[in-house]
Amino acid sequence: MGKVLSSRWTKAAVFVLCLVPLGLIGYRVLVLAQTGYEPHLTANPIEYITHFTGDWIMRFLLICLAITPLRKLGNQPKLARYRRMFGLFAFAYSCVHFTTWFWFDKSFNVSDMWADIEKRRYITVGMAGFLMILPLAITSTAGWVRRMGFVKWQRLHRLIYFAALAGVIHYYWLVKSDVRLPLMYGAILGILMLCRAAFWLEPAPQKSAARPRATTPSTVTLRD
Repeated sequence: MGKVLSSRWTKAAVFVLCLVPLGLIGYRVLVLAQTGYEPHLTANPIEYITHFTGDWIMRFLLICLAITPLRKLGNQPKLARYRRMFGLFAFAYSCVHFTTWFWFDKSFNVSDMWADIEKRRYITVGMAGFLMILPLAITSTAGWVRRMGFVKWQRLHRLIYFAALAGVIHYYWLVKSDVRLPLMYGAILGILMLCRAAFWLEPAPQKSAARPRATTPSTVTLRD
């Protein structure tokens, strides 16, 4: 499994799969523009696209949060190399989600958008979630880790927990009646956070009191 996860072809395949939902929605919009009819987009295409991209934002955030538990429980350290990609796809779909609302629903009217943010609590919390993901996407590169230092960078990227929670609340307040999906996402998020809490509470491995033997340069190893 480690060899498969290390392969650049596996990573490329995962990247393409992450693009499939975006390609699917793009194809349906193109069909609608050309024929005036696309049954999958329903009678309200803007609402459909907004909900569709919102679902994928939550899925990518949860997949991103699942990387660490799966990596530790399955002893698959190579899974960590996919976390940044899933996080950036969550941000990419967030941009599509936001642009759909701001462009097609609000016609780039900033005052109308701001009024909606103040008036509708589900939009307020959704915007808060988007603004929490934004700095994570900006600082996702190795260069930013070096500039900030790993400890500060790691603290900043814990915003993903709150962004995912904001997404669940946003979805729950939006749908009002059929709350099965937001509750499912909330349950998955709760399980993932419990896993992380269990890892945090694990006692640190005790260092051996025995004096370490001298090693030659050829036997020295680097540890995390």
